[in-house]
Amino acid sequence: MTGYKETVRIKDLVTGYHSGKCDITVTDNINASLFSGELTCLLGPNGAGKSTLLKTLIGFVPPLRGEIIMESRPLATYSDQELAKVVGVVLTERLSVNNMTVEDLVSMGRSPYTGFWGRTDSHDQKIIDEAFSLVRIENLRHRMVQTLSDGERQKVMIAKSLAQETPIIFLDEPTAFLDYPSKVEIMRLLQTLAREKGKTIFLSTHDLELALQIADKIWLLDKEHGVTIGIPEDLSVNGDIGRYFKCEGVLFDIESGLFKINHPTNRRVALSGETPYTNIVRKALARHGISASENSRSDIEIRACAKGYYIGDACFRSVEDLLEALREH
Repeated sequence: MTGYKETVRIKDLVTGYHSGKCDITVTDNINASLFSGELTCLLGPNGAGKSTLLKTLIGFVPPLRGEIIMESRPLATYSDQELAKVVGVVLTERLSVNNMTVEDLVSMGRSPYTGFWGRTDSHDQKIIDEAFSLVRIENLRHRMVQTLSDGERQKVMIAKSLAQETPIIFLDEPTAFLDYPSKVEIMRLLQTLAREKGKTIFLSTHDLELALQIADKIWLLDKEHGVTIGIPEDLSVNGDIGRYFKCEGVLFDIESGLFKINHPTNRRVALSGETPYTNIVRKALARHGISASENSRSDIEIRACAKGYYIGDACFRSVEDLLEALREH
C-alpha cells in the first residue's frame, strides 16, 4: 500500500485524568500511526479506555504523558481554529438543535473559514454542495434537523465534517443506535471517503463484525495488553481477535473471520448434500444442540439439497419441518 501518508503519530502516549495530587492512568505507553486513505477502527471491551483515548486524540482531554503529532505538528501547539482545519469530529450524542435546516447545519462546517459573521461565499457553497453529494443526502437539504432519523442525522454530521475540509476525521460510535442496514451504509460511506478522498478516518465502535469486514486497520485496546494494531486478517490468524474478545460460549472462527456462538451439543447426526443447504441445516441443528457432520456416526442421516431435506425416504420441504421430525426420533 504505497503512497499512504502518515497523518497522525502517537509517541509514548499515556491517557487518563488528573485527580487531586495524583494521576489516574487509563491507557499506557501507546505508540502508533494513522494514515491517509485508511479507515481505522478502535475496538475493545467496555472499560478498556476507548473513549478516553479518542478524546485525547481529538484534544478534548490532555495526555498525561507522551506526544500526539498531527500533520507533522504537535497537537498541543494548535489553536482551536487551527485544529478545526485539520481534525473533524463526529460524536454519538444527539444534537440539541431545533428550527435549523440540514443545509444550515452542514454549512456550519465552514465556520473555521468564514470568520466571525459566518458568511459563506461561492467557494464555500461549492464545498457544501460537494459534501451533500458525497454523502448522498441532497434530498435532506431542506429538512429540519429535528425531523431526521438517527441514520440521517449521522449522515448529516459526516457531511458537516466533510464541509469542514479536514484531512483527519475522528468518529465516536458512528453506528450506535442504528439498524443493521444503516450501520453497513455508514461504514461503507466512511470506507469510500477514506479511499476516494484520501481522508484519515478513525472511529471507535462496538460493531466488531462490521469492523472486521470493512476496516483497513484495527486497533485492539485493553488494559492488560495495551494497543495491538494490524489488518483484520492478520489479527484473526494470529489469535489476537479471539484473545481480546474471549468469552464463554463464543468462539472466533478463523476461517470466516467472524464470531460464532458455541452451542453445547448433546446429540449427533450425519449430514451430507449440497451447499448452501447443508450449511443452513448445520446452523439450525447447532442451535438445538445437535452436532452435524458428514463423518458423524449416527443412526440418523440427513441429506440436504435444493429439493428438500431428507431423512431416509422422507422429504421435508422446510428446515422447520426437519427439526420437528428430529424431535420425534
